[in-house]
Amino acid sequence: MTETNQPSPQKGQFDAQRAIDFARSELFERTFKEGMALVEETAAYLDGPGRAASKRLSRAAALAYAGESMRLTTRLMQVASWLLVQRAVRDGEIKLAEAASEKYRLISREAQPATPFAGSDELPEALKTLIVRGGAIYERVRRLDETMYEGEAGEASNPVSDQMAKLQQAFGR
Repeated sequence: MTETNQPSPQKGQFDAQRAIDFARSELFERTFKEGMALVEETAAYLDGPGRAASKRLSRAAALAYAGESMRLTTRLMQVASWLLVQRAVRDGEIKLAEAASEKYRLISREAQPATPFAGSDELPEALKTLIVRGGAIYERVRRLDETMYEGEAGEASNPVSDQMAKLQQAFGR
């Protein structure tokens, strides 16, 4: 690994070696393949059988289908983007510090939404299965992102706590 691929000291809030090791691991390869395969499978379903199935749904279910499919594709694109960034780090195409920046992180995004759309119970089973699988891989990648770039649970930097500690240190409390 080159010096240019190391995080700068001010961004060094994470274990760079852990992030690099993960990007070179078999776990990463499996996760990458699974994530990209799910993106392709979802696109094929939504463009083919899913489109036909959505035309037979009630109005409420059709709106739920549109909302859930948009939510699913958005999450899968976030996963694909994150995985591609990690691969680019592994291949030396981008610096680790850049990959750790907020714009490439999943940790800053909301957790899996719990509120289903009205009419979701009528959705085709194939879409429901893709939603569950998409949510699972999103959560797995989100946890990987958190572990890689924020350290183990409890090690993550909290901006409010950091500022409070600085104020206490400055004013001797």
